[in-house]
Amino acid sequence: MAKKKKKVPGLNASSTADISFILLIFFLITTSMDTDTGLARRLPQPPDKEQEDAQMDVKERNVLNVKLNAAGALMCNGEIIEVGLIRERAKEFIANPNDLSTLPEKHAKEIDLLGSCYVTDKHVISVQTDRGTPYDVYFQVQNELVAAYNELRNELSKAKFGRPYDALTNEQKVAIRAYYPQKISEAEPKNYGGTK
Repeated sequence: MAKKKKKVPGLNASSTADISFILLIFFLITTSMDTDTGLARRLPQPPDKEQEDAQMDVKERNVLNVKLNAAGALMCNGEIIEVGLIRERAKEFIANPNDLSTLPEKHAKEIDLLGSCYVTDKHVISVQTDRGTPYDVYFQVQNELVAAYNELRNELSKAKFGRPYDALTNEQKVAIRAYYPQKISEAEPKNYGGTK
């Protein structure tokens, strides 16, 4: 009599899809994802058709030129400085506390809740980078410039309203921003000095 071959029992694969789905969810939940960081910037409104051809003239004293080269060196109005010093330079430039003729011009402006004030709202901080500028240095400079505005706004809100800027009402914040409007202009990157 011939022996019958034993059949190997088949594997039940009906739950394989369920198990793989559960493993996928487990790894998605437990794995940390890299999050992109960026700068909070609001782009200006597009100019009106009448304004497109008009060129805006800005007095030289109203512009703080900040340049970064490919080596990460920072130049502020023609002088090489450390990144840590840009905040104080920017604060002095924006506020012009002593009304110096080399810093932005002051003019009278009526601001709701603050009354008649002498402000430097025609100032512009022009940031120009090299195409090879290290991204971390660029972020450090941007953070220092934004911190200069934040500190000035905080000081003014404490002087005028007795509270820090974050604790103000929306109307009070609008008044403080009208006194110190954030004007950071980013020029198109160029190739100048220290390129790789």
